[in-house]
Amino acid sequence: MNNDTDFLRQAIELAYQNSEAGGRPFGAVIVKDGQVIASGVNQILSTNDPTAHAELQAIRAASKQLNSANLEGCIVFASGHPCPMCMAAMRMAGIQAVNYAYSNEAGEPFGLSTAAIYADLAKPFAEQSMQIRYVPVRLEHKPDLYAYWKSLA
Repeated sequence: MNNDTDFLRQAIELAYQNSEAGGRPFGAVIVKDGQVIASGVNQILSTNDPTAHAELQAIRAASKQLNSANLEGCIVFASGHPCPMCMAAMRMAGIQAVNYAYSNEAGEPFGLSTAAIYADLAKPFAEQSMQIRYVPVRLEHKPDLYAYWKSLA
């Protein structure tokens, strides 16, 4: 039977393998009921997709494996501190817990920390580095989009 340390070691091993293949040093495994159901590695460099983080790749694989976007009961084990995008995706997927082995502080000297992004996101929209605007545009000859969507269900 595996424990948290074993699952973290698997994620770290994936990160080493990905590094050796020319990728970034991140790996993740998703566990449900004590079994690994999916894994992923960071594929940003090989795909030119800035969202191809190890955790998101593992979430995509787990969703396919379970045939569901709902990953309740799953736990993520990641080699490094998940970024805000990955944390949000895990929450939206219903992941119950995340464990990681390398901190943002450990990644900082190598340009692998997302602490600055976390800090920026904690600010009010008007103070963040990215411009964020609410522009309430609606289509004149269409019903309210959300009400319309709900009526189709």
